[in-house]
Amino acid sequence: MTRAFTLLSFAALAFASTSLMAAGSPEAGKTKAAVCFACHGADGNAVDPQYPRLAGQYQGYLEQALREYKSGGRNNAIMKGFAATLSDQDIEDITAYFSRLPTKLGTLQGHIQGDK
Repeated sequence: MTRAFTLLSFAALAFASTSLMAAGSPEAGKTKAAVCFACHGADGNAVDPQYPRLAGQYQGYLEQALREYKSGGRNNAIMKGFAATLSDQDIEDITAYFSRLPTKLGTLQGHIQGDK
């Protein structure tokens, strides 16, 4: 009986965690992220090495980064200005969009400091 209760508890926790991690609408995020495309690319794979590639990154990481830009925890004047206007829902939607895009992180030639 205790074992069944423990397994049921873990299953409920896993289900709750999955729904929390899946927050945000990629469809809404694509619309809200239009201003991001100039630097990060519409597909999230920036061509210019000075801009990070966002496609395929963990949603939680992208959310944390945007929240840190917004709060001043990360210091970048351009990103702070963009992030300052975002609501929590905007951040969840935008990061849902970029995190679900296929990444090209395997093709980082010229994007890593010291590469030529």
